[in-house]
Amino acid sequence: QVQLVESGGGLVQAGGSLRLSCAASGRTFSRYAMGWFRQAPGKEREFVAGISWRGGSTRYADSVKGRFTISKDNAKNTMYLQMNSLKPEDTAVYVCAADISHSIVVPTTTWDYWGQGTQVTVSS
Repeated sequence: QVQLVESGGGLVQAGGSLRLSCAASGRTFSRYAMGWFRQAPGKEREFVAGISWRGGSTRYADSVKGRFTISKDNAKNTMYLQMNSLKPEDTAVYVCAADISHSIVVPTTTWDYWGQGTQVTVSS
């Protein structure tokens, strides 16, 4: 079992920054890939970014490349998403997820565990 809890969401103006955190507990944190997804009202959930178990490999959606940075601290059992140059279209509920079947990021896999999500709202 893996428990995931997100934090760090909020309201920010366009062009601003936020850093999301995802604290994990349960199964050994460092042994599986993790990722961030988001879901905006009326839209399907989409992959945002993912990171391998050692943190050496990352993947991003084209829409966030160059603006978002994913990282993890295995000693703290925490994953982060640094979001810069935020746009109104980034407004969504951001959810972290864990894929215990892979050590590298496979965005299309069936992710095993999900957090509850944190709201990010970007005003224009």
